[in-house]
Amino acid sequence: SNGTEKVKLVDRYIYNRQEYAMFDSDVGHYVGFTPYGEELAWFWNSDPLIIENRRAVVDTVCRHNYEGITPFSVQRRVSPSPSQSLP
Repeated sequence: SNGTEKVKLVDRYIYNRQEYAMFDSDVGHYVGFTPYGEELAWFWNSDPLIIENRRAVVDTVCRHNYEGITPFSVQRRVSPSPSQSLP
């Protein structure tokens, strides 16, 4: 496993520090968290082109970019070392 099987897209819509809608590729559709967000989610979910495009973004963008970013993010992780503080 090279890690690309677990690539996930989360598209969050936030206004005034409140999340009102979200698309999660694991769920496969939009979810609304406020009355306005629920209305938008219903509209977006009812259009098959929007849903098909969102689901395709995981393969076309996320997996493609994951291969380029991996050497700089995943492989450079350093395990934490214990530190000692003096009183």
